[in-house]
Amino acid sequence: MDDHTKDDDLKDDDLKDDDQIVGRLLTRREALALFAAGAVLLPACGSDGDGGGAQQATSSTGVGAPTTAPAATTRAPATVSPPACVVKPELTEGPFFVDERLNRSDIRVDPSNNSTRPGAQLRLSFRVSRVGAGGQCTALAGAMVDVWHCDAAGLYSDVSADNTVGQKFLRGFQTTDASGGCAFTTIYPGAYQGRSVHIHIKIRMDNRDFTSQLFFDDSFTSQVHANAPYRSGSRTMNSADGIFRQANDQLTLEVTRDGSGFAASFDIGMQF
Repeated sequence: MDDHTKDDDLKDDDLKDDDQIVGRLLTRREALALFAAGAVLLPACGSDGDGGGAQQATSSTGVGAPTTAPAATTRAPATVSPPACVVKPELTEGPFFVDERLNRSDIRVDPSNNSTRPGAQLRLSFRVSRVGAGGQCTALAGAMVDVWHCDAAGLYSDVSADNTVGQKFLRGFQTTDASGGCAFTTIYPGAYQGRSVHIHIKIRMDNRDFTSQLFFDDSFTSQVHANAPYRSGSRTMNSADGIFRQANDQLTLEVTRDGSGFAASFDIGMQF
């Protein structure tokens, strides 16, 4: 196992929050039946509880599929075909969300000291759509998309357990444009004990939010982590991560080479 662990620094309840599933994953058959029926009002969060306060606003069901993000445009919201709106699970926020309200696209820089977090550059793009009553999606402008994740060494910023209070690296938000798009420049995440490599996301609009996590192919991660500043030792694989297993591989990013770094994109439809 990785020699870095948060077990000594976090309370048991915090660790349980990071491993608890929120909401229920619909099967592909259920999703297709849902759109065929023209009914998209799904249960929001799981009735079994939110895992110690992970949900902080009225939650909304999210749907989406990894795809290529569209270019920015000022045209009227375009209709997205229903196949792009496959229902996706909402996952726990975990114990490391800090609402920094940092409106920026390059989240590698720590504004507390202007240093840049080292790691393989990753351009992460989103396209957010609104799901209508007929099962169609239109671009959702003005949604607030938060992204946060650990650095190459497995540390989160502004977290007492990692001795990073006051630092703000690898956190930020962007507001979606007229096409529902936004993009971040970040680094490929590192790893820490107990969780596979992942990125947290939160989408907010009109006092509602959707929270989930994005994952990476294990073999691809091994290639990235074989280089400095990452540690190439043993780490938790997706198959051993309870959150990943519940997502049923539907939240795994398709990462491609992008110059000297990498790029990935993700489509998601919201009932906002």
